[in-house]
Amino acid sequence: MDDLMDRDCSHNINGIRDENNIALISYTSSTTGSPKGVMLTHKNIISNVNSCLKAIEIRSKDCFLLLLPMFHSFTLTVSVFLPVASGSRLIILSSIKPVKRIIKSIIFGRVTILIGIPQVFRIFAHIRLPRIYSILSFLNPLRLAISGADALDKDDAVEFMKRYRIKLLEGYGLTEASPVVSINPINGENRLGSVGLPLPDVEVKVVDEEENELPPGQIGELIVKGPNVMMGYYRREYETKEVLRGNWLFTGDMAKIDKDGYIWIAGRKKDMIISHGMNIYPKEIEEILIKHPKVKDAAVIGKPDKFRGEVPLAFIVPEEGESISPKEIIEFCKEHLANYKVPHTVKIKDKLPKTPTGKVLKRILKELI
Repeated sequence: MDDLMDRDCSHNINGIRDENNIALISYTSSTTGSPKGVMLTHKNIISNVNSCLKAIEIRSKDCFLLLLPMFHSFTLTVSVFLPVASGSRLIILSSIKPVKRIIKSIIFGRVTILIGIPQVFRIFAHIRLPRIYSILSFLNPLRLAISGADALDKDDAVEFMKRYRIKLLEGYGLTEASPVVSINPINGENRLGSVGLPLPDVEVKVVDEEENELPPGQIGELIVKGPNVMMGYYRREYETKEVLRGNWLFTGDMAKIDKDGYIWIAGRKKDMIISHGMNIYPKEIEEILIKHPKVKDAAVIGKPDKFRGEVPLAFIVPEEGESISPKEIIEFCKEHLANYKVPHTVKIKDKLPKTPTGKVLKRILKELI
C-alpha cells in the first residue's frame, strides 16, 4: 500500500466512457424473498454520492469510522465512496468487538462521523463504560452520527444524543436506489421517527393501489424517481418491470409524507397484516414490544386465520437473565394497542434470524408457523 501511495499519479486517467454502463451488481438483503442482483450504473452511484455530499455537508477534514461490512450498499456508498469523494479520512476496523476498540478508534483517530445501524447506537446509548472510557463524553471528536439500514428506536436516539451531545440523523434507502433516498437535515429539524427529507435530485411520493398520489399524512406505497434509481435486476426482467414503472421505483415500503415533506416509514408492503379488513403494520407493534423492560428484541408477522384472514404473531427475545411469558406480553400490548393489533400468539425465542446489517429475516420466521 505504501508503494502504491508513493507512485506518481500525475498522469491522466481515462474517464468513464459511458456513465450508463454497469458499475456493480449488488445483491439485496432479501428479508422477504430470494436475493436479487441490482444493476447499478456509474451514473447511479456518482449521483447518489453527490446528493449525499450536499445533504450531509462533508468536509475534507472529516474522518469516518467503518463499522459495517463493505458489501452492503449503505456502507459502500456512505462509509466508503463518500469519504473517497470528499478527500476525508477513513478508518477501517478489523473487528468491532470489544466495544472499547471502537471507542479507542474514535478518540485517537479523531473520528468525526460515525455511520452505523440501530443496534450500534443502542449499544452506545445504554452501555456502561469503564471509567477510563468515559473520557469519550468529554473529549468527543464526533460531530455527527448517521443511522441507516433499519428503523432507529426513538428512545435510543434520544439517549445517544443526550449522552454524546451530537446529532444522530436517521436516513432511508434501498439497494435499488444506490441506496440513499432521504435523511434528516443536518441544519434543519431532526424529526425523530421519520427518515427525513429526500436528497437533492431525488423525488418521492406516496401512492395508492391505483398509483394515485396520496395527500400528506395518508399511508401508501413510497415510490422514488431520480438518477440514483437502478438500471434493473440482473437476469430478472419480470421483477424489474414490477418495480420500475414510468421512471418511478416502487419500493414496496409503506409510508406517509407529512405537510413539510418528511417521510415516515410504516413497514414493508409484503409484511402488512390485513385482519378483518383492517391494515396492521408490524412495525407499530414491534415498537411497543421493544419498550417492555424484559424484551431485548421483537418481530411481528401475519399468521393465517380462518375467520379474520390474518392475525399478528409476535416473536420475542427476552433480555439476558430475564424470564417472560406470552400472557405477560399480550397484557402489555393491550395497554398500548387497539385490540385488533394485539398479537394473538407470542413465541419466545433465544434469537431472531437476521441479515449481517441487523434486519430480521421474516421469511424464515414465516417458515416456523
